[in-house]
Amino acid sequence: MHIPDGYLGPATCIVMYAIMVPIWWLAAKTAREKLGDRSVPVLAMLTAISFLVMMFNWPVPNGTTAHMVGGTLIAIVLGPWAAVIGITIALVIQAFFFGDGGIIALGANSFNMAFVLSFVGYYVYKGVFKTIKSRKPSAETFAAGIGAYAGINVAALAAAVEFGIQPYISQGYCPYGLDTAIPAMAFAHLIVAGPVAAAVTGLVVGYMRKNRPDLLNLEKLTLSEG
Repeated sequence: MHIPDGYLGPATCIVMYAIMVPIWWLAAKTAREKLGDRSVPVLAMLTAISFLVMMFNWPVPNGTTAHMVGGTLIAIVLGPWAAVIGITIALVIQAFFFGDGGIIALGANSFNMAFVLSFVGYYVYKGVFKTIKSRKPSAETFAAGIGAYAGINVAALAAAVEFGIQPYISQGYCPYGLDTAIPAMAFAHLIVAGPVAAAVTGLVVGYMRKNRPDLLNLEKLTLSEG
């Protein structure tokens, strides 16, 4: 899902950076207000895990690759704004030191994976968990899995749209329109990355609920919740 430099035109990259600047500011502001001493090492650990899982790309038959992100897991444990911070840090390190994802495209990659994925995953998880009305680890496993599946697929759709609009607004960059970009990204994430992300996130959260509920009871970095 990492977008390399050279695939998005200047206009798209500028717009995505402009969108992300206030998001990064809000994430930093929320972290200053709510990120406690117990939460900092947890965020650091989950960010490192996210960095690692994003480095493993699986090839899929249509010529693209897929990978986990880990944003939903961070969001469930510490809130979506913490996930924005953690995933952005991982993306910055990958872009500058490993060439995984472009530097000019960092705003777009952060929007897709740090913001969209984390918020969609978190609120889908909360909605499903609330609907189930059960505090059993199995219920949280299911809700977390659904959240992770939804988050990664909506993020992939956002990336596909960014790819797909380039032939219409920025000739000479990504040559594939929406009719090609969306099916390619959808296949990779609906069939491969989505189920893996759902299984891993669900099992980790279920394990935490059963064995380390204190980690799930840390204060969440949200704008509307305590």
